[in-house]
Amino acid sequence: MDPISDFITRINNAILREKPTVPVPRSSIKLAIIKTLKEKGYIKDYEELDREIVIKLKYVKGKSRISGIVRVSKPSQRIYTSYKDIPKVLNGIGVCILSTPKGILSTDMARKNKVGGEIICKVW
Repeated sequence: MDPISDFITRINNAILREKPTVPVPRSSIKLAIIKTLKEKGYIKDYEELDREIVIKLKYVKGKSRISGIVRVSKPSQRIYTSYKDIPKVLNGIGVCILSTPKGILSTDMARKNKVGGEIICKVW
């Protein structure tokens, strides 16, 4: 099974159940994605434990800050893009998270650093 898809599914399920936190198995790529989500204001905080990361979801007036999060590139079909062709998510409201040679970056950071890469997921 794809660990990134599992990670995204856990977040979606926690949002549907309006849970304040969601535990996910620890890995460096998940930690980098979580840091990007925090930087963009989609989550409140996170806590690193021995074998897992506990994500503290952000709710504003009872609604999750994350309206949707979907996996784009899958193990069976990788999706790559240049920095010029990074897609806009909901006309710029959301962000793409990319795996680049400079690490895990959001849409604006990838464009600023002029680097493309694999589109991991879209968040809005």
